[in-house]
Amino acid sequence: MSTLLHFQNQVHFRAQDGAPGGPNGCQGGRGADLVVPVPVGTVVRDVVTGEVLADLKADGQEVVIARGGRGGRGNKAFTTATRQAPRIREFGEPGEERWLRLELRVLADVGIVGFPNVGKSSLLSRVSSKKAKVAPYPFTTLAPNLGLVRVGESASFVMADLPGLIEGAHEGKGLGDQFLRHASRAKLLLHLLDLARVEGRDPLGDYHVLRRELEAWEDLAEKPEVVVGNKVDLLTPDQVATEVARFREEGIELHPISAVTGQGVRELIAHLWARMQALPSPPAMPPPRRRVWRLTPEARPFEVVEEDGALMVRGPAVEQLVHRLDLSTRDAQEYLMERLERLGVMAALRRRGLAPGRSVRIGGVEFELAG
Repeated sequence: MSTLLHFQNQVHFRAQDGAPGGPNGCQGGRGADLVVPVPVGTVVRDVVTGEVLADLKADGQEVVIARGGRGGRGNKAFTTATRQAPRIREFGEPGEERWLRLELRVLADVGIVGFPNVGKSSLLSRVSSKKAKVAPYPFTTLAPNLGLVRVGESASFVMADLPGLIEGAHEGKGLGDQFLRHASRAKLLLHLLDLARVEGRDPLGDYHVLRRELEAWEDLAEKPEVVVGNKVDLLTPDQVATEVARFREEGIELHPISAVTGQGVRELIAHLWARMQALPSPPAMPPPRRRVWRLTPEARPFEVVEEDGALMVRGPAVEQLVHRLDLSTRDAQEYLMERLERLGVMAALRRRGLAPGRSVRIGGVEFELAG
């Protein structure tokens, strides 16, 4: 997997149901797990809460997003000394359901960022074997391109040509939200500027706009950067020196190159490699969140309220009991009454005026209980 495009055609995924039990006390088979493959670098969020459930940065990494429901018990589980052949069974519980938002953030050591048509794809094609699309119109790159850049005989790093941004990118204008999301993954940002002003923009002004967009998105404000001026093949040496001096006056080190002729590219690669070697090691990934089941009982396991003339019992344990039991048999109904007595539900109902013929609702099921 390299993209999330296949999720455009399928948005619902359902794991296999468990099998029913068999004769002679045989347990039904478990439903098979459903594994949904995603590209490396996918961030999984809960749509409702916005919580990040997983950040899948490593090949083969897995996370359980939704668990299957617990299977129901057959009649053998309800056999007692006084009930030798009970006609009681439980329904299986439904599995968990949730809506997820998947975000792909490419994993790259260096992310090339800049306005459209500054030469990002040309630079990637120059320094790697990746032949990115190059054309003289904005937003030629609609998705990130990755290229492997070799440094000497044995070293290498991954460079990403990220979609171009425009002013207001952090608000979603242009391809801004896509650009910024991918940029957050890179260890080092390469700000590419058009020194020749082919589009009529001032490169120093472009740099400041770029910085404002980065600082408005997540943790990009402190991301290490290298500022590079492209298209020096269209300028005289004096013009290049003037631009370098302009940036230096504002405390910015500018690296002039030409992605077309290769001028200054080798020196730039060496500088990028040295910067990456000097970066601190990334922090360890936090351990995944764990669900904890506590044995301490709830202070109020259930409550009895009156609604539309009927008595309503609310409480997870009581509602689950009613939902799981198949109440179509006399044995199951008697078993339910026994459990409600042991849980104290019947005593609570009597205190609220339970009488023959009065309706009781539990978990959306309405029936009459003997007082």
